[in-house]
Amino acid sequence: MNDSRPDPQALLRQAAQEGRGRLKIFLGAAPGVGKTFEMLSEGKARAKEGVDVVIGVVETHGRIETEALTRGLEIMPRRAVAYEGRTLHEMDIDGVLARRPRLALVDELAHTNAPGSRHPKRHQDVAELLAAGIDVYSTVNIQHVESLNDIVAGITRVRVRETVPDSVLEAAEIEVVDIPPDELIERLKAGKVYLPQEATRALQHFFSKSNLSALRELALTRAAQAVDAQMLEHVRALGVGGTWAGAERIVVAISELAGADGLVRAGKRVADGLRGPWTALFIETPRVAGFTDAQHARIAATMTLATQLGAAVATVPAPSVVDGIKVFLHDARATQLILGKSRRSRWFELRHGSVVDRLVRETPGVTVHVLPNDEATSRPDRARPRRGEWGTRTGHAATTAMIAGVTALAIALSQVLNLGNVGMLYLLPVMAAASLFGLRTGLMAGLLSSLAYNFFFLPPTGTFTISNPENVVSVFVLLGVAFVTSHLAARVRAQADLASQSARTNAALTGFLRELAELADDASVRRAICVEVGRILRVHTVLLAAGPTGLAVQTTDGNDHRLGTLDLAAAQWAFDHSATTGRGSGTLTASDWAFHPLAHGRTVLAVFGIARDGTADPIRADQLPLLTNLLDQAAMVLERLRLEGEMRDVETMRTRDRLRGALLSSVGHDLRTPLTAVKAAASELRHGVTPQLIGTIEQEANRLDRFVANLLDMARIEAGALSLAIEPVDLADAVTGAAHDARTALTGHAIRLDVPPDLPLVRCDPHLLHHCLLNLLDNAGRYGDAGTEIRVAGTHRHGALQLSVIDRGPGLPPGQEDLVFDTFRRFDGSDRAATGTGLGLAIVKAFAEAMGIAVEARNRDDGERGAAFSLRFPADAIIRDPIVEGQV
Repeated sequence: MNDSRPDPQALLRQAAQEGRGRLKIFLGAAPGVGKTFEMLSEGKARAKEGVDVVIGVVETHGRIETEALTRGLEIMPRRAVAYEGRTLHEMDIDGVLARRPRLALVDELAHTNAPGSRHPKRHQDVAELLAAGIDVYSTVNIQHVESLNDIVAGITRVRVRETVPDSVLEAAEIEVVDIPPDELIERLKAGKVYLPQEATRALQHFFSKSNLSALRELALTRAAQAVDAQMLEHVRALGVGGTWAGAERIVVAISELAGADGLVRAGKRVADGLRGPWTALFIETPRVAGFTDAQHARIAATMTLATQLGAAVATVPAPSVVDGIKVFLHDARATQLILGKSRRSRWFELRHGSVVDRLVRETPGVTVHVLPNDEATSRPDRARPRRGEWGTRTGHAATTAMIAGVTALAIALSQVLNLGNVGMLYLLPVMAAASLFGLRTGLMAGLLSSLAYNFFFLPPTGTFTISNPENVVSVFVLLGVAFVTSHLAARVRAQADLASQSARTNAALTGFLRELAELADDASVRRAICVEVGRILRVHTVLLAAGPTGLAVQTTDGNDHRLGTLDLAAAQWAFDHSATTGRGSGTLTASDWAFHPLAHGRTVLAVFGIARDGTADPIRADQLPLLTNLLDQAAMVLERLRLEGEMRDVETMRTRDRLRGALLSSVGHDLRTPLTAVKAAASELRHGVTPQLIGTIEQEANRLDRFVANLLDMARIEAGALSLAIEPVDLADAVTGAAHDARTALTGHAIRLDVPPDLPLVRCDPHLLHHCLLNLLDNAGRYGDAGTEIRVAGTHRHGALQLSVIDRGPGLPPGQEDLVFDTFRRFDGSDRAATGTGLGLAIVKAFAEAMGIAVEARNRDDGERGAAFSLRFPADAIIRDPIVEGQV
């Protein structure tokens, strides 16, 4: 551990804050404690220091003292918002951004903005100001903090709907504005908080002394937690050592021994008494590989219990328990450590040392609570030998072969080498055996090497007798070197195994997240979650989510899993209570499955079930942290998809609202104009029928008919009710028929059809193509200059087939050609634009794209004024030989 090394992540988070404004929150236990008064006082003090200060929004609630403080400060005008017949006034965020002060005072951070505002919540407005580099002072009451909402409701019996995310407070400087409950009650009675009739009701409910005392304690505790988190971030970024006990942080060290659950319960009591966060920690050393199934199950049950009691759980790989605990205590800046001590013999402690004694000596600044663990002493578990702990046949055979080879080599070189060099040769098989097969095999190699060295090279050779005392020293030195070398090699191997396991875990998490990030639809993500978690942990998986008939299986790992009534009840409990249920937990343990809630915040998105073949618990203790990380990532991805879906729904609703408003505006004008003409013509009919009046009625009726047809077509497009009837179509006939039906709209224009009769047939819907051509001709007749020619041209060059409707008129605004297909889009401000609805070209594009036809708008490229609209038919829609292709 290097106390002077800054935390890279903390440095990155600090770097991300550069250029952003600073937020200061005046936190109060209840209304009336003086938050706004204190904010304005500090704002005026900053203004006197020369800081550019403006009031974005302040609610004085008619308090004379508060209103007096606003004098002398620039107040930004509020923005008026019409809502349900009333006019609401909100902070003008654009005005503040344009004014760009150094400091903005924004009252009531938890306020909900009026519908139609840029952000639904005021704290989001503040976030935009901070992103622009503007410092903000704001106020909030403790009952508006999201994580404390339920606690406040339990105290006051009042559920507050306007809340602020805890992340906002964690990123802000907190100043608690506090007065004693008795003083606040006197202010309330004096009418300084509410009107007299409201004050009387408030005193009987929210503002009781017991409520105010509890809220005051919550405010002070929450502020202390925020300050502690910021302090930790600061010291990590600076790399400052020490515990820095601004608030208590408790760590409970658990083990595989019986009685670990008692340590967890003791940790819960200590954490509740100190009101601090706590973590259940398990150190994963190489000896974990030799744990029995009962020991793995006990660790998993202890961690599950800790999670249910509100603790965070962590598993840290380390060469030894002491090293792992010390590293975690340092990283977490923990101030309290709780661990158990079982009865061990003096001989055991002399051989292995005491974990408790070492931690007491080597963790200065940490309070160590030691609980006797008699239960572990009375019922010890017999751990099975770890794989390779006593060596394997392969290891023993390979070691023996290496020693025999070294012996043969040494005998061959005995005339060249002296005894000292021969002894050095025997270190090679010792190091190789310890590195490849473990400590015990390395020690065996050392013993066999010393025996071979004695038997073959020390006089008298051929016996295990040593005649020269100096050679005795050589043998013991060889054994000592072999022991140390084996021990060091085994430690290196254990550390390599831990590093490899950690790398595999990180790789699994990274691959899992990458797999989910590449998927965009909800069904594929849910299926990938089941498949990947099942593959990584080698378990069976199911994912359940709420449906029309209740909780049901949505996807599995590919197998057909049938959940019984008890399994579904356990899953429903996990969904309703956001807690782990089923096998290995403390609830409905008779189920064969363990169900974990996939939750984001307080919202349970789904329930994830895991099971293992046989009667074993679904998850081992060493796999629990990996499972927790996988499920946390899965919940984040599901939450992202849910939010994306909600945003799409919101955008769809906004689009429909815009269409509805534009449609009403269009209907109000475009129906009234022809109806007025029809009514006038009908009135004139009383004085005699003339061909001109009949023509007017017929023309305006046709105009109404086209308008209603466009509305119906647009409704079909919006509803996704287009049905295609694809068949071969002769474009020459299609253009001739459309020009005939559009003759009224083309009155006053010459129509020129340049569509060669030998154009190939195309596959499309003749009815939709007819509508496209009618709307293009109608648009050309409306926007083309009077008396000019409208041309319909068909070309087939280099395998590309195109129909174009070309007019002579004002053309399209440069750079906005594609916008002409937007719904209700009308560029020209003349009378001829006013006669259109803005639906025709939008319908052309929708119909064409439904048939796979590209549509394009551009200005004429022959030097003449006007616009050209083209339909480009794809190659697979062109029938090159109708006889061969069976179309005729």
